[in-house]
Amino acid sequence: MSVDRVATNTQAQYLLSQIMQATQKLNTSQQQVASGKVSTDYAGIGGKTSALEAARASAARADAYQSSTQSALNQVDLQDSQLTQLSTVAQNLHQAMLMAAGNNDATGFMTDVQSIFDQASQILNAKDSNGNYLFGGDKDDAPPFNVTSLSQLVGLTNVSSAFSNGSQKKSVMVGDGQPVQIGVLASDIGTQLMQTLKDIATFDAGPTGGFSATLTTAQQAFLSSETPVSAAASSNLNLATAANGYTYNRLSDSADQQTALSTLYKGFVSNIEDVDMGTAITQLNENQTALQAALQVTAQMGQISLLNYLPVK
Repeated sequence: MSVDRVATNTQAQYLLSQIMQATQKLNTSQQQVASGKVSTDYAGIGGKTSALEAARASAARADAYQSSTQSALNQVDLQDSQLTQLSTVAQNLHQAMLMAAGNNDATGFMTDVQSIFDQASQILNAKDSNGNYLFGGDKDDAPPFNVTSLSQLVGLTNVSSAFSNGSQKKSVMVGDGQPVQIGVLASDIGTQLMQTLKDIATFDAGPTGGFSATLTTAQQAFLSSETPVSAAASSNLNLATAANGYTYNRLSDSADQQTALSTLYKGFVSNIEDVDMGTAITQLNENQTALQAALQVTAQMGQISLLNYLPVK
């Protein structure tokens, strides 16, 4: 008579399946602890895959908008600096005219006018950090203000000929279907100021010009008529500076919203694909214990025979 093992083939198959399941669970928990992710493929994500990809795409879009908005903020900030200086230059011209007319003394007046022209020209042809002309619009590879001297300005039939900037103002998308115009054109901010300078220089070169110490009646009358024009130019530049400031605030708010949206969407992604590390480590330990137990039981079942149950004499 043969003494067979107690374990049957069915029991052996069952134990092997338990070992395979325990091994698979252990491998999964090891991958989760190592990667910090629920799964390294879509199969492990299951029905949440579409939500995961939608959240990822939304986060990437928010990051892209945030990046372009930040670049726009840098440009608008630079524009603010230049516009503030140009506004100050226009105010200086207005004050110089008031003082000359009020004191009936134009000593040094044309020297101030020349200096103001030089400063304004430099500002209108300012460049951004990439070397592009700040106030050039869609034509930012050439100086938007093409006159190099006050006498050249006087020689123009129309002041508009002094400007060669593009006609399209730059804009940036801060969201889906949300463009914000950020560009400022040299011709928009410089025409009035340059017209005033041209009028002054043209009058000075004329028969009743020649500003010097004591103003003539004609010179006094000219300054009186031109002063409101210079005041308007200064005022409009203040308005342009304020509008640029409003654009900066709008962009800043958009950048904050984009950052918040990016954080929100990335949180969705994390909730779907990231594991709780404490839970994952606990599960890893449990799966290791389960596998060891399955292996031990299987090994023991393979060694047990009927002899284990016969009485010992």
